[in-house]
Amino acid sequence: MIRDFASADVTFLLLATRWTILLAVVSFFGGSVLGLLIALMRVSSSAVLRWIAMLVIRVNQGMPLLLQLFIVFFGADMIGLPMTPFMAAVIALSINAGAFLGDIWRGAIQSVPRGQTEAARALGLGYVARMRDIVIPQAVRIAVPPTVGFMVHHIKSTSLAAIIGFVELTRAGHLINATVFEPFLVFGIVAGIYFLLCWPLTVASRRLELRLAQPYRR
Repeated sequence: MIRDFASADVTFLLLATRWTILLAVVSFFGGSVLGLLIALMRVSSSAVLRWIAMLVIRVNQGMPLLLQLFIVFFGADMIGLPMTPFMAAVIALSINAGAFLGDIWRGAIQSVPRGQTEAARALGLGYVARMRDIVIPQAVRIAVPPTVGFMVHHIKSTSLAAIIGFVELTRAGHLINATVFEPFLVFGIVAGIYFLLCWPLTVASRRLELRLAQPYRR
């Protein structure tokens, strides 16, 4: 039965937005941990670690995120590890984000002039000290724009979790539209909410870039 769009529908969309934010934050954190590990493996002196990291990146970047969601959600159930749509979405999005962030941060680390690392090694600094005090602070400046760009993309990618039954913002829009049949209005509001989530990130990124452009001081 078709009904009119009401204020309760807006409330439902806003409540669903909380789940979109939670999913984006948790999976981006998981992806950041995995991405840092992959980036360090990619620049490691060990050929085995570099090969493993490259394999993880190539497999994940060559596979659609939607397929990864299916594999995690249905694959876990097939091996006797049933999980909720939220957990499946977190795992799939974290793995996907980890591969992309690992490649982004690997490029940022390798963009730091080799002379910086060689000078630090000549001063007797160990690997951890070189990365912490010399390489990472310079790599951060390079990595900020692509990282924030991926973060915006990551927030929008959470909409794919609707396909496995997780009720986030996009799924909530589908449910409402099925009863009011006003797609332009419903999905216009959904699009507006996504814009309000993503636009502040670009503004914050620009300010952070300007701040990091200043000379680095320990």
